[in-house]
Amino acid sequence: MLKVKIKTSADAKIPFYAHKGDSGVDLYSAEEHLLKPMERKLISTGIKISIPFGYEAQIRPKSGLAVEHGISHANCIGTIDSCYRGEIKVPMINLGDKPYKIEKGKKIGQMVFAKVEEAIFEEADELDETTRNEHGFGSTGLD
Repeated sequence: MLKVKIKTSADAKIPFYAHKGDSGVDLYSAEEHLLKPMERKLISTGIKISIPFGYEAQIRPKSGLAVEHGISHANCIGTIDSCYRGEIKVPMINLGDKPYKIEKGKKIGQMVFAKVEEAIFEEADELDETTRNEHGFGSTGLD
């Protein structure tokens, strides 16, 4: 089990796993804001965390907000590095056609912890051959 230290402001709600087996914890707004259509705004969670070295926190949108209201994150998935100690803020965007009221204490995203490794790059004249090689976007078709 991963231990993560957390520091909260007075308006913060501590994240928790809603169900046994959930991959992520919900993140909650520590402020109120009326998010207009196509507006982007950093929304405060009121939490700071200390992630152990070798891990990251991924901040992801909530599917219910996306489907029901067109609310997502401006960067889709955000990364919180293990060396960051500032407040976690979520870059919300309203892709819908109506204003959406972000309320204090309501869910605005989810946070998943993942193990990461540092890469060591080795320059090479040739790369290993694969069945795909340089075929990129659309290389497997749409059917």
